[in-house]
Amino acid sequence: MKYKNEEHIFQENKVGDVLYLTYPLLEQTGLVQHGFSTRFGGVSEGIYSSMNLSFAQGDDEERVQENFKRMAHAIGVREDRLVRAQQTHTTNVHRVTLDNLEEPLQDIDGLITNEPGICLVTTYADCVPLYFVDPVHKAIGLSHSGWRGTVGRIGSNTLREMKVAFGTEPKDVIAAIGPSICQDCYEVSEDVIERFKEAFHETYWSDLFYEKENKKYQLNLWKANEIILLEAGVLKEHLAVTNLCTNCNPDVLFSHRASKGQRGALAAFLTLKEQED
Repeated sequence: MKYKNEEHIFQENKVGDVLYLTYPLLEQTGLVQHGFSTRFGGVSEGIYSSMNLSFAQGDDEERVQENFKRMAHAIGVREDRLVRAQQTHTTNVHRVTLDNLEEPLQDIDGLITNEPGICLVTTYADCVPLYFVDPVHKAIGLSHSGWRGTVGRIGSNTLREMKVAFGTEPKDVIAAIGPSICQDCYEVSEDVIERFKEAFHETYWSDLFYEKENKKYQLNLWKANEIILLEAGVLKEHLAVTNLCTNCNPDVLFSHRASKGQRGALAAFLTLKEQED
């Protein structure tokens, strides 16, 4: 994998043929099992090869189910406790409990829980994964932040919902920004930049985007989400920011831009450990 710098943000793990990433910063809490998938270790073929974790891209459903089974085994979580939502670039956050585990989740891009054993799952192919672990109240959150979710500040909204539900204080939260498209690869039009100008103070603009000769812009979603989480009260030393770009690593990670939409999907997984008897 090609990283943007030498910082040790991720740990690469392999269980059988399944290659996945973890964050040492989250591991150090001792409270969670988590991971972020790669393309390796699944059974899907062709453009979905091989660890496709989306049912919405046209892949064979049985193969996708087998891929989830393999990821659950690799990370060490129960396959029947994986909770997925239909993501539609909203800022909606849903609290998951054992009582509502089976409910279909429509138009949800953030999941939170404080019940051990429930594994939150969100899917990606360039958008930004956001992980949250509250070690004080033993609660977690996982959110999908594309450019619309970033403008809508789903990161701070997730923290707000965790505070309402569990009493979470942002200063206690250990957070991570996951593998996604980097600024060098993310060209956007002026209408997107106008939304960011509305959402972020002018002092941040030079860190977030720059204009090119073709009147297009390069946008930094990593920095935008970092700003959002720091402004919400997460401490800098409690935040891991990705240095791994999906578009820079199309052989290892699915990227919508690199594949021109012909692709499978990656997934983030996060669960509170169940207490051992």
